[in-house]
Amino acid sequence: MSSPATRPGSAAPTTPHEHFWAVIPAGGAGTRLWPLSRERSPKFLHDLTGSGRSLLQATWDRLTPLTGPQVLVVTGTAHVQAVRDQLPDLPPDQLLAEPSPRDSMAAIGWAAAVLEARDPEAVLGSFAADHVIGDEDAFRECVSSAVAAAADGHLVTIGIEPTHPATGFGYIELGDRLGDGPAHAVSQFVEKPDRERARTYLATGRFRWNAGMFVVRATVLLDLLAQWHPDLAAGLRDLAADPSRLDEVWPGLEKIAIDHAVAEPAAAEGRVAVVPGGFGWDDVGDFASLGALLEDAVGMPGVQVLGDASQVRLVDSTGVVVPASGRLVALVGVEDVVVVDTPDALLVMSRERAQDVKGVVEQLRVQRRTDLT
Repeated sequence: MSSPATRPGSAAPTTPHEHFWAVIPAGGAGTRLWPLSRERSPKFLHDLTGSGRSLLQATWDRLTPLTGPQVLVVTGTAHVQAVRDQLPDLPPDQLLAEPSPRDSMAAIGWAAAVLEARDPEAVLGSFAADHVIGDEDAFRECVSSAVAAAADGHLVTIGIEPTHPATGFGYIELGDRLGDGPAHAVSQFVEKPDRERARTYLATGRFRWNAGMFVVRATVLLDLLAQWHPDLAAGLRDLAADPSRLDEVWPGLEKIAIDHAVAEPAAAEGRVAVVPGGFGWDDVGDFASLGALLEDAVGMPGVQVLGDASQVRLVDSTGVVVPASGRLVALVGVEDVVVVDTPDALLVMSRERAQDVKGVVEQLRVQRRTDLT
């Protein structure tokens, strides 16, 4: 007999049903947070909020009340040991190591194939390891609603209530409400807009930010993938059936994002639902957004410090400071500056140019400075 969480249109309980699994894709280098975030130590392994827990650990903390031990983490082989160190309660067979990055569809699809093989009724919720959530109780309630909506075969995404006309996120347009719950049909996914179009979206009240959160039955996701990318779906199911073939199969898998592979074409067929989420969300995409997450340092109005504030001295200055080298950092007469001081690299820039840090990383890659990237 189905639990209340599996009945479409029913009120969402606090905890989803027993078949629900959290999938945490832990990848990416976080190039806009260089030099704090590197390929060998990406942002999800760092405490970027001053909470004492890394972004990965915080993701685990907010999901396990919903799932208990039913969590799968997908990460690169270079980060396996760090993930194990940070998540000591994660069983070894629930950590999937990608030999190389193949984008989000391969990572999430591999997890789906593993879960499908273990439990044909499995429902997965995919939540990135490097996001920050404000109201965690509201987040879990939203996820519970998404699990209920996924029971009828929908691919469900969570649409974030926008707080400003952001141009760095994709958007989701809400269609008609589905049943008595909070879920709506998805009218369309739209790419990152310019500022004028983003303002238009907000004015309609029908658009939400696309945070890349998906809840879906594992079998439904793979069957949808097989409809448009049959070779990729078959390859992922082959891996689940015979994990020893990983090094043989993985390099041949198509590199594509889940949005393009499944979400967008499925939305055109009316197979995608969205549950609006007003719980506060940030993807910590650059040092400007990092500064917005931090409170002003004590006695330093207009200055946010990640780390030991006693290592910072100010004279008529504002901005974001990360004193991570052990040296004293002094700012004199500068406004809205970002200073990130690490043992082997120093970044100084204006906060308004925060998105442009990736240009430095690109130059270092061209120069093959792997010691710095």
